[in-house]
Amino acid sequence: MNLFSDLGKFLETRLEEFLQSNPNLELQYLLEQLQEQEQKALKLIEENHEEKRGLEFQIISLAEEVKVWHHRISKAKIAKRLDLSKAAQEREAALIQQGNEMWGKMEKAKQKILQSRTLLSQILKRKQEIKSKTVEFQTKGASSNYSIDNEKQNIKEDNSQKTSDSLEADFQRWELDSELEELRKNI
Repeated sequence: MNLFSDLGKFLETRLEEFLQSNPNLELQYLLEQLQEQEQKALKLIEENHEEKRGLEFQIISLAEEVKVWHHRISKAKIAKRLDLSKAAQEREAALIQQGNEMWGKMEKAKQKILQSRTLLSQILKRKQEIKSKTVEFQTKGASSNYSIDNEKQNIKEDNSQKTSDSLEADFQRWELDSELEELRKNI
């Protein structure tokens, strides 16, 4: 087992190194992860909605049963059947207790829905940030490609201009790497 965990760690490290050296792929990878998280959050919201609807139905059903037993208690008291009245009161109390428990479960399901929606909005926000960074990266990549093509055409230009263009490209890469690292930390 230790060999497999070591191999897994090695492959994970290599993947991280590869992604760091290819920021466009890293952004795509992060976007895919967020897409998966979004799908899971949507599924969780739907499951919690179904649970809440089921509990609401059960609570309504129990409320109707409580009405029936409440009416039976009254009938038994009028008929002076205290034995039946007492048994009906116990049944009514048990149903009310069961209803209270279901109500608590329904409230928990509502809280889970709210939490899942909050999580979903955070995921969507991060997804939008990643998409913006992707567009920004592609724009910078296109402009740097243009700069590279321009440099090839004007190969005989002054060395100082080449140095400043390369310095600009270095700074752009460094800034983009910093932004990617910050996004990774936020995810």
